[in-house]
Amino acid sequence: MQTVVATGHATGSDSVRAGRSAASSALADLPSDRVDFCHLFCSPEYEYEGVIDGVRATIGPEAELLGCSAAGEFTGTDVATESVVAALVTSDSLRFFTGLGTGLRTSVPNTVREAVADLPTTVSGYPYLSAISLHDGLSGVGEQLALVAQQKLGPRVSVVGGAASDRYEQDSTHVFRNDTVAEDAIGIALVASTERLPIAVGHGHEPISEPVTVTAADGCVVSELDGRPAYEVWESAVRERVRAEFGVEIDSVPPTGTEMLRIMGAFEFGVDQGGSYKIRWPRVEADDGTLRFAVEIPEGTVLRVMYGSPDSQIESARDTIREAMGETDAAIAGAFVYDCACREIILEDRFPEAVTAMREELGAPLCGYETYGEMCLQMGQLSGFHNTSSVVMLLPK
Repeated sequence: MQTVVATGHATGSDSVRAGRSAASSALADLPSDRVDFCHLFCSPEYEYEGVIDGVRATIGPEAELLGCSAAGEFTGTDVATESVVAALVTSDSLRFFTGLGTGLRTSVPNTVREAVADLPTTVSGYPYLSAISLHDGLSGVGEQLALVAQQKLGPRVSVVGGAASDRYEQDSTHVFRNDTVAEDAIGIALVASTERLPIAVGHGHEPISEPVTVTAADGCVVSELDGRPAYEVWESAVRERVRAEFGVEIDSVPPTGTEMLRIMGAFEFGVDQGGSYKIRWPRVEADDGTLRFAVEIPEGTVLRVMYGSPDSQIESARDTIREAMGETDAAIAGAFVYDCACREIILEDRFPEAVTAMREELGAPLCGYETYGEMCLQMGQLSGFHNTSSVVMLLPK
């Protein structure tokens, strides 16, 4: 059987019914009732166990399932913020295995070790291995997690995925593995395939400042850049562009609230990767000029302030799909997309345009969610945690 990917979307207040509806909609587009894998994303408005119960009542108990809470959910045709989306896969050229580890904030290595403990290292007849990683989006360990995941899975395994999110509530984020819902956790789906699965990452930001060096930091909190208060350095770099793009004076914008959230989403930081940049999203930590990032920022890190317009964000989404498709000559059955919640902040009501751009370029079903950070590790890489980016994995037919 060729690989077939089908997606479903559901809204409504009843968790079990929403799970059943999303899964039923997807199942109707499969050639049979056989389901090998379910990728599931849902809003924190739902009771997660109930959603999974509804999905299981539709697809049965045998399929491997991996999912998480989300800041927003989408398929190629539906974009929502209080919904459930599911992608169902049936395939003879792919095999799926899942694992779960808890205690991420206590020990990243031990948690990843637990998650991969029962995953195979080889699968006869399926020479290629890829992995999908979903983790606690409030743990702040994304960069370390990317490194440890690559170490535990092996350098020949490419990894994609994202940080679970909770619609900006910053309260708790959850990972689903089969019928288990967990906090402070990582869930991993290992995908064995007969050909390599194309993956890609992209963002729509460009540098607008000279390099600045982190001179004082504690974990995720940066207090000084070039020996000056971090927020003051950022504010100086963006002042004229904020006036031009947003029509406001940055000095008059309250440090917390929706307006500053939008501005900081557009003007983030980039870590130079030698010709490309990894984006790092900050928010104002306190009135003392500190900035809090989604991941640890070590002292000595060299950053540039970046800018990403809505138009460039939409085009980067299209380009990311195009880049992944350029890695294969095979027809594509579907795609999984891990797209940063910051991009929705930047795009606001234009976010569906980015999803449409991906769907038009792909020409196949897609399913994804808005993350608190994205993972994309090409084979052999050691650094792969991103912010304000789109990550895609394609499933060839």
